[in-house]
Amino acid sequence: MSDQELLARLIQCEAGGEGDNGMRAVASVVMNRVRAPGGEYARVSQGGSVRNIIFQRGQFTCVSETVGGQYNPQNIYNMRPEQIHWDIAEWALLGGRLINLGRALWFYNPFSVFCRSNFPSNVGYFVVRIGDHCFYNPTDAYFQT
Repeated sequence: MSDQELLARLIQCEAGGEGDNGMRAVASVVMNRVRAPGGEYARVSQGGSVRNIIFQRGQFTCVSETVGGQYNPQNIYNMRPEQIHWDIAEWALLGGRLINLGRALWFYNPFSVFCRSNFPSNVGYFVVRIGDHCFYNPTDAYFQT
């Protein structure tokens, strides 16, 4: 599977119902991790590996075929990306980023109207909510990870 296909599948799986900006935001987070100048993701990406970032253990629910001991039907292996997913993956791989997202390295769906101010713990601070997801930029503490 190419990097573009892998990213297109992840975009569809993680944010397929979040509209163009929601999907672009998830793609931006993946690519921010790939190009992180330091910290854990810089080590994981080993100089720019999209595959290493996407398959890093415990990062994206969509990469797991089982969740909580149960089969996860919404996983990247079951995704069939449509043209929009391919286009957004290409946009991100070519350097496209959402401006209001900053250097966000994390996102999650709080299943609430409120986003926590820090995530995870104190290595990320809230920057923006797009659709159902909250996005977080790294603090200086992240670069010590």
